[in-house]
Amino acid sequence: MPGKALLEVGADGVAVITIVNPPLNLLSIDVFLRLKESIEEALKRDDVKAIVITGSKEEENLGLLSIGFMTDTLEAARKPLVAAIDGPALGGGLEVALACHARISTSTAQLGSPELKYGILPGLGGTQRLPRLVGLTKALEMMLMSKLVNGKDALSMGLVDAIVPADELLNTARCWALDILECRKPWAISLYKTDKLEPLAEARVILKFARVQAKNQAPNLKHPLVCIDVIEEGIVFGPRRALWKEAEALEELRQSDACTSLVHIFFAQYGTTKIPGITDMGLVQRKVNKVAIIGGGAMGSGIATALIQSNYHVILKEVNENFLLAGIRRVEANLQSCVKKGKMTREEIEKKLSLLNGVLKYDTFGTVDLVIEAVSENVSLKQQIFADVEKYCPQHCIFASNTSTIDLNLIGEKTKSQNRIVGAHFFSPAHISPLLEIVRTERTSLQVIVDLLDIGKKIKKTPVVVGNCTGFAVNRMFFPYSQAAMFFVERGADLYQIDQAITKFGMPMGPFRTVDLVGFGVAIAAGIPFVESFPERSYKSMLISIMHEEGRGGESTRKGFYAYDDKCNASPDPEIMKCIEKARSMSDVMVDSKVSLSLSLSLTHTHTHTHI
Repeated sequence: MPGKALLEVGADGVAVITIVNPPLNLLSIDVFLRLKESIEEALKRDDVKAIVITGSKEEENLGLLSIGFMTDTLEAARKPLVAAIDGPALGGGLEVALACHARISTSTAQLGSPELKYGILPGLGGTQRLPRLVGLTKALEMMLMSKLVNGKDALSMGLVDAIVPADELLNTARCWALDILECRKPWAISLYKTDKLEPLAEARVILKFARVQAKNQAPNLKHPLVCIDVIEEGIVFGPRRALWKEAEALEELRQSDACTSLVHIFFAQYGTTKIPGITDMGLVQRKVNKVAIIGGGAMGSGIATALIQSNYHVILKEVNENFLLAGIRRVEANLQSCVKKGKMTREEIEKKLSLLNGVLKYDTFGTVDLVIEAVSENVSLKQQIFADVEKYCPQHCIFASNTSTIDLNLIGEKTKSQNRIVGAHFFSPAHISPLLEIVRTERTSLQVIVDLLDIGKKIKKTPVVVGNCTGFAVNRMFFPYSQAAMFFVERGADLYQIDQAITKFGMPMGPFRTVDLVGFGVAIAAGIPFVESFPERSYKSMLISIMHEEGRGGESTRKGFYAYDDKCNASPDPEIMKCIEKARSMSDVMVDSKVSLSLSLSLTHTHTHTHI
């Protein structure tokens, strides 16, 4: 069904235009044309005194509106326009609201400009109107970080003019529209407001800092810097001139590889929640109140952090007091890092930590809804754990393993509840990395998968349902990548040069820094199933095993491919050349000094053709 903009005129002379475009209510070209027609009709009708624009409570997103319509028709209309906002008002939906003469919302409404997530910028005047309503600093935060604000915060920022209960929203918006008409409230045009804008010298300092931050966070992305340039254009030369620059920039960015790729990622992520044969079976997710995590190492403590941050009650089990205390301290350290980044207060940390309970026995597992095992990659250990917890947990409890490669059927072999066995594979660091692999076996019940999908969403992860095969999905892709890196090093390449080339290409870290992060023990355990499953396709490097024997375990031991200080800052370690030379001699290959140079040139050439 094509998108619509429904117009209804009340007895009070206020026309309500409702944007309808299911399932996401995207403000597309088609919807915009319907909106334009409805507004123009309302402006011409003698029985219409004022106009309220609202949505059908679905997410609104990207769209293209002409400068002439948004500025010269909508904003400059001789009849008042008021936006009534309940639910999401994002992207183009927010920009339409910004061009209205007033904005009324509910306290739970979500307002934001997420366009940069899709490789573009707010192209309907948002780069100019948003800073003039909330100030430059807050506008940059909303745009560059795609930060959403609720109605209550939007009111304090000046983004909306009033918040009201949902059942009073339309009536209040009607009254505001009529009050503006009778000049009981001001005709406020956002585009020409200046009281919230910082002085030019101060604004340039803020914009300079924003550019530095944008380059650090995404050095290969162009569109955040373009967005900042357009904002500065309006501050220096005025909003009208900047609107034309904004429109030109939007058209150019829409045709970029970055935009194509980021839009693909958006729809791919959206698609992970729609799984034929699972999410379309009418199953309703069960409520999960309490989660038990077995193992308080780096991964277990990270999972615990993610859960308590989303207000789940968590039991953390370890085998002795020292390990348990270390696990709890890791959780505390994870939360403290949020304080340093300004994402949490110390009071909030105490509240979150009150949800965490450390134990040494299974006695308290009788009220647990989900168990996540996060111990080392040892089959017999995992088997024993699930055989034990089955004796203590209720019948509905889900048994999840954080294994990265081990066959789930093998893990659940000694239980009587194979239908409750599932993989919940988090990625390091678990409280930060957004991906969650949900690994299903032939016996895993659909209800268990639906429940984990819901939990993944609530803890702000991107859950991806995958099959129970060697390496699942991510490690199946990562293994050839890491093997190629080992292959090059054993043939003369410099491992630090490889990592530098990969990070310059756009990856957050190179393969050797990644192995240090996850730990050599995990890397060795993860590699064994690949060698066993695909012997003819595996390169059997001994480098990690040799380094492990030398007491190097990765970042957790302060010694891996890199050396680490007390704050886990990595630096090259010349001592590893002994291990590399030993691995080269064991692989019995000729070392070619040209490999390093040719590799660098190859990756540099690839980088010049890659935008993200």
